[in-house]
Amino acid sequence: MKFYCLASIISAATAFAPTSFRAAVAPHATTSLTSSFEAVKCVNNQRTSALLMSDVETEASEDISSPDYDLLGRPARPGRPLKIAIAGGGVGGLTTALCMLKKGFDVTVYEKTAAFARFGGPIQFASNALSVIKEIDEELFERVMDKFTFTGTRTCGIKDGLRADGSFRMTNDSLDYLWNADAPADWFVKFPLKECADLFGLPYTGVIDRPDLQEILIDECRKIKPDFISNGNPVTGYVSKGKGNGVTVNLADGSEVEADILVGSDGIWSAVRAQMYGEEIKKSEKAALKRQGCKYSGYTVFAGETILKTDDYYETGYKVYIGPKRYFVTSDVGDGRIQWYAFFALPPGTKKAPSGWGGTERTDQADPEENLVDYIKSLHEGWSDEVMTVLDSTPPESVEQRDLYDRSPELLRSWADGNVVLIGDAVHPMMPNLGQGGCQAIEDAFVLSETLELVKSTDKLEGALQDFYKKRIVRVSIVQFLSRLASDLIINAFDTPWSPHDDLGKTWKSYLTFFWKPLLQYAIFPGQFAYLYSYHPTGNMGDLPAALQSKWKKQHEEDAEKAFAVASEDGYQAVAAPSFFKIAEQPETVMAMKKN
Repeated sequence: MKFYCLASIISAATAFAPTSFRAAVAPHATTSLTSSFEAVKCVNNQRTSALLMSDVETEASEDISSPDYDLLGRPARPGRPLKIAIAGGGVGGLTTALCMLKKGFDVTVYEKTAAFARFGGPIQFASNALSVIKEIDEELFERVMDKFTFTGTRTCGIKDGLRADGSFRMTNDSLDYLWNADAPADWFVKFPLKECADLFGLPYTGVIDRPDLQEILIDECRKIKPDFISNGNPVTGYVSKGKGNGVTVNLADGSEVEADILVGSDGIWSAVRAQMYGEEIKKSEKAALKRQGCKYSGYTVFAGETILKTDDYYETGYKVYIGPKRYFVTSDVGDGRIQWYAFFALPPGTKKAPSGWGGTERTDQADPEENLVDYIKSLHEGWSDEVMTVLDSTPPESVEQRDLYDRSPELLRSWADGNVVLIGDAVHPMMPNLGQGGCQAIEDAFVLSETLELVKSTDKLEGALQDFYKKRIVRVSIVQFLSRLASDLIINAFDTPWSPHDDLGKTWKSYLTFFWKPLLQYAIFPGQFAYLYSYHPTGNMGDLPAALQSKWKKQHEEDAEKAFAVASEDGYQAVAAPSFFKIAEQPETVMAMKKN
């Protein structure tokens, strides 16, 4: 044991020494001592590893005497790395992988798709998510910014779906129209996105194409561990083996792998959650009003993309047109493209279009030849020409649809079971109205990685996962509530606002919507976005957000004008990117171009 102690002292003493000092240590002496140390360790069959310098004297003897658990190392603390298995290679899973790889963990992602390809539409990153991304990795942040389209720097808000005059004009959201019949009533309320971001000194909300984000995350992970991902072999189950003993992960091909931690990041129809909470994957109940523990929100959404230059293209980020029992959203997503969503209060299974999220094919529809743009227009009869202009420029075959499901906050059940933990949509799917689904998954990835980094022994892992749940449950539950509330209010409590100058809004909901206006404008929306952005691990970024926006603005206009020129001169029309889950041959770009 003298060799063991001496080797430990030399190893610990040189671990934090400059490289030149380590090189100066007598090579023969260290080699001899290391060999002796390995021999002694083999004889005693002790599974141990070195701790940080500050822990050597106070904890080493205690941990060495407990052979049942492994001590865990970090780059600055020699020792065995924590072994992580991640179910699912979506935004949450890949971000978790990068966070943990950068901390020195041994990470493998098990993804169901046979190979990653460029498919999927834009995803929103709010200011809070951008702060987390920058804190995770500076290069990652810079690469995301290179592909980013800012929306929060421009006017965003709620427009009157019936009174907007059809010209895409920019007007204020004041109450002038009450006493002036000629005052425009196009804008109901504008969102304080820029003001709330400036409050914390954060980059502004925007979007990035999912394929671009995916490629960036995969590339950054492969720089650290080239074989970090296993495609075509998803996680189907697990056996948590108790305190300090890790987890056996079951894969689709019948094989098993061992890990210290399994992270379930496999989406809303999660196999990991199904086992943890005793659910059956995708099982529907009560006429599809409930599916694998997730409740039908009451809404189905159609989505599409087009290239269209409107008079307000450079001045607006995203707009929410409200009207009776539905709302219509448009957003600039870069390169001249406008992405739109049409939300309707319809029963689940009212399928008209294939799902861009892994649903049915066009040929499976009751009427595969139905013009879906005409169908959606028929549901917006009497609405502003602005809505009709966007729909008319969209190819019908590009329209997709999804029934929206979410979950109630898991206030009474932990997200963790032994050495297994859930993150992102696997445990807290939420309505898309605030664009926080991906943002909260990124926050999960960061907080989980920070929590596990502090763990020094495998017997502490179960407790660390419970700590992670406690750190996240309150914030995530609030965001889930706000996301659902936004949908419920717009569909069930909002209507065309009352005006003394016409008969478009005369229901009790119209009066209620009118009286909501000052409360929304001066209290609810400022408080909501301030809360969302209040989580920002980078702190205030000073002049950086303004500099990023200035650099982006010029490039954004150049790229958009090129797209507009192609669409105008050659008669091209944008077709939405292939579904995120389809594995068929994909085009090289996010947007295919289809000639009329």
